[in-house]
Amino acid sequence: MTSPLHTALSEALGHAISDKRLEVLRRVGETGSISQAARDTGISYKAAWQAIDTLTNLSGVPLVERTVGGAGGGGARITPQGLQLLALADELAQAREAVLTRFAGGSSGLRFGLGLRTSMRNQLPCRVEAVESLGQGDPTVLVRLRTPGQALLTSSVTRESADLLGLRAGLEVLVLCKATAVRVGRDEVEDTPGQCVLPGRIERLARGQGRDEVVLALDGGGQWVGFAEHPSAARKGQRAWASMGVSSLVIGLAG
Repeated sequence: MTSPLHTALSEALGHAISDKRLEVLRRVGETGSISQAARDTGISYKAAWQAIDTLTNLSGVPLVERTVGGAGGGGARITPQGLQLLALADELAQAREAVLTRFAGGSSGLRFGLGLRTSMRNQLPCRVEAVESLGQGDPTVLVRLRTPGQALLTSSVTRESADLLGLRAGLEVLVLCKATAVRVGRDEVEDTPGQCVLPGRIERLARGQGRDEVVLALDGGGQWVGFAEHPSAARKGQRAWASMGVSSLVIGLAG
C-alpha cells in the first residue's frame, strides 16, 4: 500500500522536475541560504521562496527550516524530507534518461505530456518567441508563443513563474488551457486587447442545452476545444476560430 509520504513526494516531483524549483532546494542545501540559492539559480529572492513554498505545499512536509544566530546572522537548512526529495529526483532523472536511451538512442522523438495529468483538455506544443516586461515593478510579464501553425499566442504570467521556468526565446514549451475558457466563433475575428485567437477547421461538434462543444483541427496540427452558443449554426469542416484570454493560458515544460 502506498504511504501518504510516498504519494506527497511523488506529487512534488511530478510538478517540479522540469523547472528550477528543485535546483533552488538543492542550492539551499549546499549553501544554507535562500538568498544565495536565488543568486546561484539566477532568480529573485521572492521567486526562490515561491519555489520552496510550492514544493512544500505539494509534498505536504517541511523541506526547509530557518536557522537563527551564528556569524552570518541566520539562514536556512534543508530538512531530511528535503534531502529525500532531492535523492528521489536524481534517481527519477537517471531512470528517465535510461528509458529514453533504450527506446530511442537518447532522443525519443515524442513530445510533451506523457506524464502529465490535468483536467485541461487543450495542450499544444509551442515555441517561446519573446518574454516582454510590462514595466518596471510590474509583477507580470507577457510571453509570446508561436504555435506549430505559426499562430501567435500570448500568456500572462508572474515574473517569478517566468524565472522559475527559465522562459526565454527559443524554448519549447507546452501551452495549456481549460476548454471552458475558450469561445469558438465563425464571424470576423475582432482584435480585442487581452485576448488571443487560434484559427482552425471544425472537426467535431457536440450539441448541448446551453452551449455546443466544438473541437477545432488547428492549422499546422493539433486540436483545440471550446464552446459556442447554442444552437450554433457551425458545421463540420467549416473554418472557425478559438478565442481566450491571455490569463487563461498556462505554460508548462516537459518532464
